[in-house]
Amino acid sequence: MLAALGWTALVGWLPLPEAMLHELENSHPAPGAVIAGELQHFTGVVVLGGSRERLKASVDLLRQHPHLQLLFTGGDGKWWASGPTEADQAEAFFKRMGLPAERVFYERTSRTTYENAVLGAAVAGVDIRQPWLLLTSARHMPRALGIFKATGWRVEPYPVDYRGVQHCYWTEYSLARGAVRWQMVLHEVMGLGVFWAVGLASF
Repeated sequence: MLAALGWTALVGWLPLPEAMLHELENSHPAPGAVIAGELQHFTGVVVLGGSRERLKASVDLLRQHPHLQLLFTGGDGKWWASGPTEADQAEAFFKRMGLPAERVFYERTSRTTYENAVLGAAVAGVDIRQPWLLLTSARHMPRALGIFKATGWRVEPYPVDYRGVQHCYWTEYSLARGAVRWQMVLHEVMGLGVFWAVGLASF
């Protein structure tokens, strides 16, 4: 009982998960050329399914840089799922936003980050030997970047969807926010551990 109460108390203490989330989100910042908008030598951007912020950021990127192609990769993370995939939903969104269909490729069956990389590389018209931007949530970037590079992609990070805060006082406490932060952190840390163990990602 004491252990359960102690864990419950720890979950709501925000400084610890916030610090871990900040470390994840800032471990792979965008390189200088990306920050400066000097993207002429990039072929396109690989967008991983998972959040609407990634879709919005990719639309802005393609509008600003008409030479870029876009590969959206994402089926459904649930192994038993049926119905529209993330790629289907992304396609409908990109059409509403007016992106030219000839600039966008889709991979519709992947369920994990590893499958994003492997199945995305097999899409007709995609050349992973060319330089690509990898667009995903900042906290997901360490795992995604390691996996994509390990599977042969030439990618540079384009992190978006930052959720961490700049400052967190030692006295801040919230069970609701803490549970959300711990879910984000543990999902990525456990994923990194698995892929590090098989040589596909690094901390």
